[in-house]
Amino acid sequence: MQDECLLKLRGIEKSFPGVRALHNVDFTLRKGEIHALMGENGAGKSTLIKILTGVYQMDAGSITIEGESVNIHSPQDAQNKGISTVYQEITLCPNLTVAENMYIGREKSSWVKQKEYETKADEILKSLGIPARSSQQLGSCSLAVQQMVAIARAVDMNCKVLILDEPTSSLDDKEVNMLFSLMRDLKSKGVGIIFVTHFLEQVYEVSDRITVLRNGEFVGEYLTKELPQVQLVAKMMGKELDELNSLSDAEDREEGVGEVLYEAEGLSSTETNPFDFKIRRGEVNGFTGLLGSGRSESVRAIFGADKVNSGKVKINGKPVKITKPIDAMKNGIGYLAEDRKRDGIIPDLSVRENIILALQVMNGFFKPISRSESEAFADEYIKALNIKTASAETPVGSLSGGNQQKVILARWLLTHPDYLILDEPTRGIDVGTKLEIQKLVLKLAKEDVSVTFISSEVEEMLRTCSRLIVMRDRHIVGELKGADLNQAQVMKTIAGGEA
Repeated sequence: MQDECLLKLRGIEKSFPGVRALHNVDFTLRKGEIHALMGENGAGKSTLIKILTGVYQMDAGSITIEGESVNIHSPQDAQNKGISTVYQEITLCPNLTVAENMYIGREKSSWVKQKEYETKADEILKSLGIPARSSQQLGSCSLAVQQMVAIARAVDMNCKVLILDEPTSSLDDKEVNMLFSLMRDLKSKGVGIIFVTHFLEQVYEVSDRITVLRNGEFVGEYLTKELPQVQLVAKMMGKELDELNSLSDAEDREEGVGEVLYEAEGLSSTETNPFDFKIRRGEVNGFTGLLGSGRSESVRAIFGADKVNSGKVKINGKPVKITKPIDAMKNGIGYLAEDRKRDGIIPDLSVRENIILALQVMNGFFKPISRSESEAFADEYIKALNIKTASAETPVGSLSGGNQQKVILARWLLTHPDYLILDEPTRGIDVGTKLEIQKLVLKLAKEDVSVTFISSEVEEMLRTCSRLIVMRDRHIVGELKGADLNQAQVMKTIAGGEA
């Protein structure tokens, strides 16, 4: 089955003003195959997907489906040719039922038709093992089930090629396993699946082949089982990952730590239980725990992003009151939120406008930053953080995820914070940008900035932090440093309380 070619792209070219997005890119998808499309942010993955789905028109190249040459002029055209896409952000309507979402826009509605839709939808949901009822409101389903409903809609439209664009970035382990089970079921039915993700472990768990792009060019196609993970990373980055090993170990990082900068006693908010916490100058510490443990809620309380109910806070030994974000900002605290799309970027504003936003808020809107100043600030940080953008005036929403994250980092660095909170700063971005951010964190620590770092990837936190606060059920259950700072001890503490 897997040797039967379903989709073939050859010599794909695409340029935008001042940017060559794709150059001579090939891609082959076979029937009954899960094929991972890999590359760093800016490698050309999204552009290739948009060409395949009719959002962009290619400048040169060819596309064949089951041996027949095709031209794809629009998303509807792609759908008619059997190509469906499920995006990271669900594009269905949460206020409608599951059945209505599956059949919306496809046939005229009536009461009789609605009953037919529900019957048909229940049959499809059951055949695919999706734990949902056709009559229930989509918004009452988990994010994973909503994505599965989107997949069921595609399957019912007789899709031959299913594109899954970062489908697991907001799912927990159980939900990921549910999605993978559905993917394998569709694979057994002969559907070709293009899987776009930044999670390397998931690629090796579920994919058959991997195609790597770098800087808009085709690097190669590989059998997953024959490509070691370290080689995949090297091909994506164009270099070996030895730099990771150059990051200093926890003991070295702890030596440069100074006096206590921030201290909280009995701090609580509407979203977390009371906790004690402190961080020293030049220290990188982190909150770790399973999803829902309270790690993000704790730093939101520190920043005043959630309503603070109780607690005493000192900065440099002096009592301060922080009940809202502006209080934290004026006391030298910056905060990169977990959800950059919801709480970080303003997509329609330019890179320049997003970078100066926090500083402008601190100055007050009656003291506007001049255009020349803002341009100078933007140019400085675009260069310092290697932000890939056509210009400072490019809308930030058009940048890749990793570059959007760098823009938010630039926003806070421009305020020259004493204490920087980074909640999932590397989620959904490529390996190379992850490394850049980790190195930046350690550089800031050497410059006496205190950093609290949160990541779902424990290994990343162990590389970056000299002290970990372990949480479970919105309580601190342990603190690890020195010899105890290892993955086994983290897991043990999460599972059983104090190490």
